[in-house]
Amino acid sequence: MIRRITACALSPAILAMAAAATLTVATAPAAHAVGENKRCTINWSNAAGKVKNNGWNLRTGPSTGYTSRGYLYNGDRLTLLCSRGSWEYTELRARSRSGLAKGTRGWVRSDGLYALAG
Repeated sequence: MIRRITACALSPAILAMAAAATLTVATAPAAHAVGENKRCTINWSNAAGKVKNNGWNLRTGPSTGYTSRGYLYNGDRLTLLCSRGSWEYTELRARSRSGLAKGTRGWVRSDGLYALAG
């Protein structure tokens, strides 16, 4: 009988750990599972990037045929989520020098970025 009580007492703890692990996965989806990133061919682990050119477009898709959301300038910091060819899907780490809000997502040509360690 003591063994049954111990097993029953451990079961809620095990369930709580499993729920926490599930919650972690649900709050941090893979890059390709978020919005526009379905166009990505390579996913990054939220690498850091920094804009090295002035007047660089942050676009709605991975080519010059997509609309610009605004401009990025030398020193603007980004999180690199994934890429497709020579384009990176990014998120602004802070308000851009042109006034784009922190958290704005869009596509940037990779030759206009410095890749930095996490």
